[in-house]
Amino acid sequence: MELVIRRYRPSDKDTVRRLFSSGIREHIGPCFQNAMTSPLHLTITLSLGVVGYLLGSLCTALLLPAAWMGLIYCCSYDLFARYVAAKLKTDMQDIDGSYLSRPDDCFWVAEAEVDGATQVIGMVAVLCVESGNEKHGELFRMSISPTSRRMGLGRRLTQTVIDFCKERGFSKVVLETTSTQMAAVDLYKKLGFKLVLTHTEVYSPSWVLALVQVTILKMEKLL
Repeated sequence: MELVIRRYRPSDKDTVRRLFSSGIREHIGPCFQNAMTSPLHLTITLSLGVVGYLLGSLCTALLLPAAWMGLIYCCSYDLFARYVAAKLKTDMQDIDGSYLSRPDDCFWVAEAEVDGATQVIGMVAVLCVESGNEKHGELFRMSISPTSRRMGLGRRLTQTVIDFCKERGFSKVVLETTSTQMAAVDLYKKLGFKLVLTHTEVYSPSWVLALVQVTILKMEKLL
């Protein structure tokens, strides 16, 4: 596949927004599965089934665990869907203004020919953050089409950001991802990023993150 990584154009907006939205929502299922297969949640599920059975009803023995699983799924959905909704109204609504209005910021798309037509199959962005005399880059909006994964595109997009930051003399590149996105975490580690802290500051309530057992990972690579 002949691949071109180029600067974002206004004509890419609808495609990029769809790619962002679908890419983030893909994590709902894995988030739910990871939560439900944890020892704590498995214990709660089985306990609810036993309680329901002891109450004398097979129906209750099924309904209580089902209600618990439904709650965990709703929390998983809320975590990612709420994030998508917020970003589609802010930076992803005005990509030019958010990522291309300053020389030290940028937004790229990966373009390739798919089924005889040129399509945008990936994207990534960087923002410059100034702190005193120091500048560093923050990587945002990494997303790749499901049909174009496992081809090294994530590595190329991340390296594009790293090279951009090096050219501008930035001290480091930082990014945030979730504890459920282990493929992304593994990629970043291979490229030299290290975990520097974890937090739970997101758009969803803190109890939602507690139920789905997700933390936000902040990683950085010194340049």
